Amino acid sequence: MSASTDAALKQSATSSSDQPPKGGANPVVLPKQGVARVQSVLSGDTAVLLGRPTQPNQPPPAVLFTFASVTAPRLASKSTPADEPGAFPAREWLRKLVVGKSVRFQTLKQGASAGDRVYGWLFLEEPNTSSNGADGSSSSVHLALECVRQGHATPKALKFSQNIADTTNTSSNDAGNEPEELTPEQEYEQALLQAYKEAQEAKRGIHSDVPLVRSLKNAVEDFATLALVEACKKKGDKGKITCVVEHVFDGSRMRCQVTDPALPEFLYANFTLLLAGISCPRIGNPKADPPVAPEPCSDEARQFTLARLLQRELPVSLIGTDKSGGSAVGSVHHPKGNIAIELLKVGLARMTDWSVRLMEPATVPALRVAENNAKRSCLGVWASYAPPVLSSASEIQGIVFEVQSGDTLLILPDGKPYNSDDDLVKISLASIRAPRVGNERANRPDEPYSHECKERLRVLTIGRPVKVEVHYEREIPVQPEVTEKRAFGTVSVGKHPDLAELLCREGLATTQRHRDDDDRSPRYDDLILAENTAKESGKGLHSSNEYKRGAINDLTDPRKAKSYSGALIRAGTLKAVVDHVFNGALFKLYVPSENCYIRFAPNNIRCPQPSPPPGSKGSKAAEPFGDESKRHARLHMTQRQVEIDCKGVTNSGIIQGSMFVAPAGGQRRDYTIELIGAGLATVDQRKIDFGEAPKSLIDAQNTAKQNKVGIWSIEQPSEEVAVKVVEKSKEKTTNIRLSEIRAGNHFFYHTVKDPAPQVMEESMKKFTSKYGVAGAPCDPKVGKVVAAVFDDGTGKCWYRAKVIERKGPSKVSVLFIDHGNVATVPVATHLRPLDVSLTPERIPPVAKEAVLALTVCRSLDKDEGVEAARMLQSMCWGKDLSAVLLGPDENGKMATTLTRDGSDETVNAELIGSGLARVAKQPAIKVLASRMVDGSPVLKLATDLQAAEEAARKSRSGMWRYGDVGDDDEDGI
Repeated sequence: MSASTDAALKQSATSSSDQPPKGGANPVVLPKQGVARVQSVLSGDTAVLLGRPTQPNQPPPAVLFTFASVTAPRLASKSTPADEPGAFPAREWLRKLVVGKSVRFQTLKQGASAGDRVYGWLFLEEPNTSSNGADGSSSSVHLALECVRQGHATPKALKFSQNIADTTNTSSNDAGNEPEELTPEQEYEQALLQAYKEAQEAKRGIHSDVPLVRSLKNAVEDFATLALVEACKKKGDKGKITCVVEHVFDGSRMRCQVTDPALPEFLYANFTLLLAGISCPRIGNPKADPPVAPEPCSDEARQFTLARLLQRELPVSLIGTDKSGGSAVGSVHHPKGNIAIELLKVGLARMTDWSVRLMEPATVPALRVAENNAKRSCLGVWASYAPPVLSSASEIQGIVFEVQSGDTLLILPDGKPYNSDDDLVKISLASIRAPRVGNERANRPDEPYSHECKERLRVLTIGRPVKVEVHYEREIPVQPEVTEKRAFGTVSVGKHPDLAELLCREGLATTQRHRDDDDRSPRYDDLILAENTAKESGKGLHSSNEYKRGAINDLTDPRKAKSYSGALIRAGTLKAVVDHVFNGALFKLYVPSENCYIRFAPNNIRCPQPSPPPGSKGSKAAEPFGDESKRHARLHMTQRQVEIDCKGVTNSGIIQGSMFVAPAGGQRRDYTIELIGAGLATVDQRKIDFGEAPKSLIDAQNTAKQNKVGIWSIEQPSEEVAVKVVEKSKEKTTNIRLSEIRAGNHFFYHTVKDPAPQVMEESMKKFTSKYGVAGAPCDPKVGKVVAAVFDDGTGKCWYRAKVIERKGPSKVSVLFIDHGNVATVPVATHLRPLDVSLTPERIPPVAKEAVLALTVCRSLDKDEGVEAARMLQSMCWGKDLSAVLLGPDENGKMATTLTRDGSDETVNAELIGSGLARVAKQPAIKVLASRMVDGSPVLKLATDLQAAEEAARKSRSGMWRYGDVGDDDEDGI
């Protein structure tokens, strides 16, 4: 194009150059002749000509050019809803001939008199070919004449038509004379008339019997866009239909018209097409309220598409619709390539996940490569792009410590010791979303397949070395107004290069719907392909079947644990998974074969107490090596598969037994020996005293002691029981009657035929008669003996009582020393000073305190404790008993054996044999024996009681009905 042409076309440059330029204050002025490129054809006689861009990143100038002296039928518009006959074939003839090509123009009329356009002639250069096939010179096609000749336009009222006729007649009458020479305009009109006559005679175009009038249809208004998509897939040639791009809204959105005869029901149907896989910046709308500014690079993207697609007839494949169903999604197949890829290459578009999911997986990588190259080169919309800056290492290798959810792991990096949870790195799988596990506190249920996804990830990774490539980081909310920065990456383990892809392929997770400018996994397209594979197979989350997951029986409740413990004990060796670690020797396990959760503790050992969890109240302080023991358990046991052999259940619902770690492909090892050998636990001394501790545990502990590891690295308190020097007692037999039962093995008694109780009773009645039953001021000091009112059912009376505890400012707890019962009474109304003659210094307490020798019962706040006390009451209350007084025990109470009339077995043995009491431990036996002149009766009694206990254990009586009683229960006895 000449320089003068460019200068003239500058005046008509617009931002929407596929629309006819409008007239303005400065009319378009073109040179007499020039060359321009045809952008589009508006009708059979009008085209839009383009010049060269005058400035970088600006649209090229455009001008509306109409053939002089001819008129073509008009296409449908907003003002005329239907085509004029023959309008569409006329437009199509000229469109196919000149769009995208260079033409030579000659102007005849322009400026103010021409309105918003230029009138003249257009010439298309076409090469000539000689008869022998060699290329010859080119010939010029006069498009206005050719349009009339093809019947696509008609001449207007001709200015020189009468002069042409007169000249022709004169020439025929004056034979032999030279004909008068015609001007170019007259020659043009003569040629128009001749072309017009030829078209009429041949019945071409609008001169045909029935000129074509399109039956226009619009998507949404006249047909469903989805119906067109389905017809394209079914009837199109390899899924493609022929369309003409009629208008370009922005770089990735255009209006198309179907011209494919294979779809007669949709012929001449108009629809909006969105390019699959990409999205270009949107054009602004200055007419909106408020005006919408254009996005960066929107004009460049639109011009890029305009120059290559506008009014081209190209194959189009449709793959779906947008969310609203109004626009079709598909690809335009240009002979020179994919316009979507070209837009991405120059940075004029971004990939969009929602439309990528509709595409064939094989077509996506080319788009991703083009976008990544534009990002690296900072082209177009990526001009300010910077790769994500990571606050942590971009590559991590380590051992999976814990699986927190179906897409989140805790990893202990290689070469880093585990001293606290701060040493762990939290990693989430990039670009996927696993179903979320519920939260009972937040009243949020489990999402379908959340447990299956988490379990699959656990099986694949727990305790195994993994490699992580970190791609990006995000701020994740963990609490209200609290966030944590979390790394997202690709995790590979063993033969699986990407665990996220594996979970998506198995239907246990879905790909994340990213925003267009979000960072994502470089394997994102592979993840989408894996998800589509799962969808086609109907796996997991994509299954049409209703998700059902049975409830897991929670046996961490003590009552349930006791009820079901028998089944667990009889089941023998069971496989379980460690769900939670409370301390080094207390775990929450999931037993798949029994579908239950249990609390489990290895038997025969004691573990030091760890630090309480943050925020807990009333917890005990940490014991030495308690935290180390818990860390050892977390590191080696968390979410590992173990084998357990249940032996019994404690009163608090803890199942006890042996535990073995069973790693996949590894050697099975005894966790108890491992913990004892590391000095992080001790063998229960009571088990050692009774000879119940396995030799392997004792040997492991002795080795740990010798090596001074763990607990044994600090000085240990003396294990010997300090024995007070007391006067040795002799065995004494007497008859007694119980006056108060305080527990199953603890009571007060009166000696039979001793007058002291009766004498004391008469003395206190006289005291009551003397002072009445009204209270009197006194000093209720703990340990002081006073008079206290008590009603035994016959009326109120004063009794001697010892203050044992203050119960607030106005009440005290007292022990009635002549009977053994305890009561809480008001100070003001129920207490008064005692006469000196009635003090314990003058008259010793009548009721004697005693315990059943070597017999240990639970307290009255436990069910077994109440049952033991009731059994003692039923056997002994109100009866004369034969009591053997052995001597004071380690607590200073008289140790006795009781025998009922007509029975050869002691009450001690009967309680133990019924499973409501246990035999005292060896140190207590030694203390009692050492306090007697002859300790053999104590040793014999211990032997008899141990036999009764073993019988109760075998018969599962009383406290043994749920199995062996553990150490925790012994602490409560």
